[in-house]
Amino acid sequence: MTRYVLKRLAGAAFVLLALSVLVYALFYLAPGDPARLACGERCNPRQIAQVREQLGLNDSMAVQYLRFLQGVFAGRDHSTGTSLVHCDAPCLGLSYQSDQQVTRLVLERLPATASLTLGAMVIWLVVGVGTGLLSALRRGGPTERLLTLITLAGTGTPVFILGLLLLMAVCAYLQWLPFPSYVPFGEDPEQWAWNMLLPWLTLGFFESAKYARLTRSSTLETLAEDHIRTFRAYGVGERSVVTRHALRGAVPPVIAVSAVDLGSMFGGAVLTESLFGIPGLGKTLIDGVKAIDLPVVVGVVMVTGTFVVLANVVADLLYAAADRRVVLT
Repeated sequence: MTRYVLKRLAGAAFVLLALSVLVYALFYLAPGDPARLACGERCNPRQIAQVREQLGLNDSMAVQYLRFLQGVFAGRDHSTGTSLVHCDAPCLGLSYQSDQQVTRLVLERLPATASLTLGAMVIWLVVGVGTGLLSALRRGGPTERLLTLITLAGTGTPVFILGLLLLMAVCAYLQWLPFPSYVPFGEDPEQWAWNMLLPWLTLGFFESAKYARLTRSSTLETLAEDHIRTFRAYGVGERSVVTRHALRGAVPPVIAVSAVDLGSMFGGAVLTESLFGIPGLGKTLIDGVKAIDLPVVVGVVMVTGTFVVLANVVADLLYAAADRRVVLT
């Protein structure tokens, strides 16, 4: 197990290194002048040249990239024009727009994204797994057809359309809730929960459709295996067959997919965060792309990529723990 984990972590480090090179290359070649955006519209060419020198944009891409790696592993000093600011490792650079350390910016936005992702995960697992299991056990009946219709509707409805429908129905028409406005958990836990309810439902229902289909197919596949037919032939109760044997084969794929989705959602819930005004990593990434704020873009992509890679490792370990037939190599 230790050898497998170390092997996967080494592979993860290589993937993240390749990802950082790719992101740097793409945005280095992107149109636009970050120095002009950082300086402002009223800056003259001389001031823009000073800002470009201050940000190190006159150096080659290789030099800028090596400077970025130095900051990640050892920290580095940044020039603000009048003084030097030290950024401790892991340093992801300074934002071109706000001169704020990207590491600090990511840490400030991470709780909002974690609140959205973890809450939605509970919903998509409970609703998705429950719906898929019930659909498999009621195969061929009206219950299965109804649940299949709901699942298809959830799969085919874009997340922003679903969010808008919930906003109009719950906040505007029924007036059960005020329009959500993000409140940090530390300030008011009750208001935090009420304001996160609609984002949780939006993202959770959207993802639950996938888990319903996955659970249904894996449960039907497990119920068709020979050992399940043997248990039934020996008179084992249907509840015991389902809970003790069928679910054991149906759960591992759900565990693997949910771990990967959890990692990817830390930077992939852009539409939900933008729709409900949640200041998370996804919204920060979009704002950085619009402003050509290279340190913010690279920093958020690297943090998100780290979550995705680590989630894949955790998914493999959980899959092996749930299914002893899996061999880790």
